[in-house]
Amino acid sequence: MIDRPSLGGGQRAVLLLASHLDRQQFEVFTSSAGEGPLEEEARKLGLAHVRVSLAKKFSPGAVREIAGLLQEYRVSILHTHGGIAGFSGRLAARQAQTPVVVHTLHGIHYLHYRNPLLRKLYVLLERKFSRFTDGLVLVSQADFQKARKHRLAAESKMFVIINGIDPPPGLSEQRIREKRLALGWPPDEPLVGTVARLHRQKGVPTLLEAAPRLFAAAPRARVVVVGEGPLGRTLRRKARRQSLEEKFIFLGERKDAAELLSLFDVFVLPSLWEGLPFILIEAASQRKPIVATAVDGITEVVENGKTGLLVPPENPQALADAIITIIQDRQKAFRLAANACSIIPPRFPLRRMVEQTQNLYLDLWRRKLYVQAFH
Repeated sequence: MIDRPSLGGGQRAVLLLASHLDRQQFEVFTSSAGEGPLEEEARKLGLAHVRVSLAKKFSPGAVREIAGLLQEYRVSILHTHGGIAGFSGRLAARQAQTPVVVHTLHGIHYLHYRNPLLRKLYVLLERKFSRFTDGLVLVSQADFQKARKHRLAAESKMFVIINGIDPPPGLSEQRIREKRLALGWPPDEPLVGTVARLHRQKGVPTLLEAAPRLFAAAPRARVVVVGEGPLGRTLRRKARRQSLEEKFIFLGERKDAAELLSLFDVFVLPSLWEGLPFILIEAASQRKPIVATAVDGITEVVENGKTGLLVPPENPQALADAIITIIQDRQKAFRLAANACSIIPPRFPLRRMVEQTQNLYLDLWRRKLYVQAFH
């Protein structure tokens, strides 16, 4: 269960797990708010999908609805992803007496809230909810250390399961050329791109601030942003005010994001914080030179100078200079991309993520049966 029905990193994890779990051991369905691409993708994968009333804010009505569904479907294991689904789903599971409850933190976002009181409140809430959570999954070693530092759960309940993926094959050179021409992007013009939700976390405002310096050094370059989010309107307005809308292009949320990634000459991820981003593994698999920020989660994927270039977060000058280096030094770009392709994807296999998650489910289930047998 996850809150938003979009297709971000958490939703990718939900779909990957749900579609690859061993059907001889598990009967699986996915759940999220409303109608959206997540539900469409779930149905394409042959998964049953159940809509629930998960809004941006906590709702007692949603908790009652989810509890009813858990009882109706006789759910043995509820695995929640994301903030609202995590709080509402776990409360509902407690009401429904669902035997096993697992929650994944795809980055501990509330530790980055600007309001210190809100940060403290969410830490206290997580500690409280962890009492009726059987397993708290962290997707990176850095997040595990943060969770331990803030005592989000008993250490015996915390598990690191690193994100993994079988990256889809990229487009052929011919298809890349055709698609770029169809979109009005000549193949000889440097294309800098990112695939990211337009949220403060992803640092797209820093990329926009870096654009004038980038375009001064590489006048024929374009920047393409694939994704949508709460900062979309503000960022588009800023681009228009700087007369950049022809060269700094917002495509919104796209179902062909993986194909668009194939078109980029440079992939950029200017995040302020991360869990462990799937998109970097995909970019590496498509031999894209990577420029990203040196923040937790990203540094577990990309090694500076070997498999990409890392810069400080919220530093437009450093970000622009790293992108310019990739555009101007094609030999270096080729070496970084080749290293990334050979090193990164094999380190993050989907098989490992699925097997570790299945083993966690079964272990927690057996423990629960053991406890029940002796009570």
